[in-house]
Amino acid sequence: MTNFDAIDALLAGARKEPPLPPAEERRALRVGLSLSRAQLAQALHVSPSTVGGWESGRDPSGEVREKYAYFLEGARTKLATAAAEEPAAEEPADAAPTEADQETGQDDVDDVEALPAPQPCVLCGQPASHQVAGFPQHLGPAECGTAEHTQTVEPARPERRAPQREPGRPASADGPGQTARGVKVVPVGRRLQTADTQDLIGSAVTAALAQHSGDVEAATAALVKRAIPNAMALLDATRKGGRYDIVAHPWLPDILRKQTAHGADQIWEARPKWSRSELPPGEHEVTALDINGAYLSALKTHLPLGQLEHTAGNHHDRRRAGVHLITPPVWEHDAYLPNPIGSRDEPGPLWVTEPTLRLLLRISGPKYGLCDPPEIHESWTSGATESLLEKFRVVLKDARERAIAEDDEVTLEYVKAMYSKFVSTMGESNYNRELYRTDWMHLIRSQAFVNLWWKAHRAYDEGLMVVRAMGTDELHVIGDWRAVFPEGRGVTEVKVKDVYTVGAPATPD
Repeated sequence: MTNFDAIDALLAGARKEPPLPPAEERRALRVGLSLSRAQLAQALHVSPSTVGGWESGRDPSGEVREKYAYFLEGARTKLATAAAEEPAAEEPADAAPTEADQETGQDDVDDVEALPAPQPCVLCGQPASHQVAGFPQHLGPAECGTAEHTQTVEPARPERRAPQREPGRPASADGPGQTARGVKVVPVGRRLQTADTQDLIGSAVTAALAQHSGDVEAATAALVKRAIPNAMALLDATRKGGRYDIVAHPWLPDILRKQTAHGADQIWEARPKWSRSELPPGEHEVTALDINGAYLSALKTHLPLGQLEHTAGNHHDRRRAGVHLITPPVWEHDAYLPNPIGSRDEPGPLWVTEPTLRLLLRISGPKYGLCDPPEIHESWTSGATESLLEKFRVVLKDARERAIAEDDEVTLEYVKAMYSKFVSTMGESNYNRELYRTDWMHLIRSQAFVNLWWKAHRAYDEGLMVVRAMGTDELHVIGDWRAVFPEGRGVTEVKVKDVYTVGAPATPD
């Protein structure tokens, strides 16, 4: 007999989720009341980034959805009432941009605090009296040395074209602007520049040496502090004539976001940490090789251009790039070659990057046949190109080679800081507010690991005994390595890091 009481109770408790306005209107309603994300997040007991996700197209559910819908409806009513009470005034043509025009969906302006003592600004390196989101920073372009440095080092920049809007994302400003509280915000996309490419690296070094009266240490320290904004200026200059625009602040799936404040996201970069478990009897001389410019070489990798899109199924499209949930194949060659996915103890699926997946697919093919193909479960990808950062990479590489040839340690250290900090700060970092591409950061790092794996494979294929592979740039081998790898300081060469012996000499019978 049917339990009608239970059905009645179920129907009584069931509620239809309240509708929500489009993402653009959600943000406009909040900004129209001059409320920050942090203020709204505190009232709803969520994080500011969660509110940012809702304003980018994601929808909450359950009780928090009802509260959010209640706020939006109340905001709409309050703004409509205020508009009816006050006569609309025609905005002058040269009116300052509003916060709604400038907000990019990534930067909040609430965590501004006065510092007890001035600290170096993360943008220009000069003393700043305030911190933004925990990082010392000037609150306006007039105070920040970035603007002054740009006049001497960067090429003249024309007005930026308005970046194309992504589906479900709010409109953004055409270029960098200032919010009501003066915190620097940046555009969603980095559009192609039309200014002539100048020797930005050489100009910066010359200016720094002149400013510090030829003091090499002081000039180097100043240049390293400026490495991030100067790298972004160089990126703009080298993008001239490119076919693609860079989407600098796309929406990213949760797997690419940190799980905790000081934790990591879910992407596995396949960092090698491998040592040969057993060596032949006897004493062996091992050479530790240092791979030059590992991250610089890794800038040449397949990078997604736009917002990542989700697909499911065991299929790989080589025209796209991103991150993939895979079940990696069994690796049966750990006795003499490192596992392509690095050292991983736990079994089961994991999220890997495009370089790792392409490596697995290649070595599972008929040419190598080292393992079975990985099983792809789902992917987050976008249309991609391998040449997106190629001009940027070549300029840095050429400057590095000139500095080595001329024994110019100032330029060498400056260039190293530019490409290493460029890679390390493009994720969830407030040190680089012009480029938030956590996916790119993982892909470039993984490409460096893949490049090291191929060097290990080449050493093994040429008859060397591979003893160890670590990080991005450390390969230990036994044998005549100079017959395999060219020696030097160039990015296609290797240099000796250490030489040591292992094992014991054979004793006579």
